Amino acid sequence: MWIGRGSPACAVDMVTQKIIAGVDIGGTKTRIMACQGERMIADEVLVTESWRIRQMETDATTLAGIVANLCGGVAPAALAVGAHGCDTGEQCLRFQALLASRTGGAVRVVNDAELMVPAAGYIDGIGVVSGTGSIAVARTADGKMLAAGGWGWILGDEGSAPALVREAAKAIRHSLDRGQDGDPLIAGLMRELGTDDQTKLGILLNETRGAAVWGRYANAVFDAAIAGSALAIRVISEGGAGLAALVELLIERGANPALVVAGGGVISEQPMLMTAFVEAMAKVSPSSQVLLLREPPVLGAVALARRLLVGQGQSSGIGAV
Repeated sequence: MWIGRGSPACAVDMVTQKIIAGVDIGGTKTRIMACQGERMIADEVLVTESWRIRQMETDATTLAGIVANLCGGVAPAALAVGAHGCDTGEQCLRFQALLASRTGGAVRVVNDAELMVPAAGYIDGIGVVSGTGSIAVARTADGKMLAAGGWGWILGDEGSAPALVREAAKAIRHSLDRGQDGDPLIAGLMRELGTDDQTKLGILLNETRGAAVWGRYANAVFDAAIAGSALAIRVISEGGAGLAALVELLIERGANPALVVAGGGVISEQPMLMTAFVEAMAKVSPSSQVLLLREPPVLGAVALARRLLVGQGQSSGIGAV
């Protein structure tokens, strides 16, 4: 059983009434949802940096404690986690084992992009995240994890908030070097950075470290595009194409192209980026059904936890990935 479109988030086994929990660990926010029977008993949003230090043993201990506290002091019978930064099957299995040893229940850990498909009510497909970072993830028929992207905003993360700002700054640089300073994107990004001196754009961005901080400036790109900025429109189009290119890589490696579900803070809130992604996907894989996730991704984690509880995962405490 899984959460389908229009189904209650906590539609569960009325016999056992066991507690289940789903966790969506994003680059910026972590959302935890727990259910008992048909009743939601917790729905909490935390700043990821407030608890996650990127040390797996410590993070597993901390997360297990947070979840238990939200579940009334007991570990859930089934726990599913979608974790930003778990970008290989081996990393997922390691974090999974650490959590299982601290909870005693059935546990499954996947990349946060893998929550997109179950959150949309499906079992198989390619998940794409565009938020603080970007990545595309799928599974082969035998369960092997396939991932493309997720390299961070300095090397890639095409179509993510900080990458859009990075590419916008580069487009501005080229425009100014040509003596062209009238594009709305230039003034828009300068306002976001709090300067009226074009020569300080690079300095101020260089001093602004961290993907989350850079990502806050992404609204300037979309606002400029709405205002008719040719530079911003091009940056957004290229961002959508970059996300589609990640999907294309997975398809070439054996991912099922039938369904692609996109989600994340940027693509779900900025229709122009989703439109660019859909248009690029029409060229990459015309037969693919491309959906925008309109439900919270944490519902995908709840769905995976449900599958564990009803025996679709392994019963040893470490579910198959």
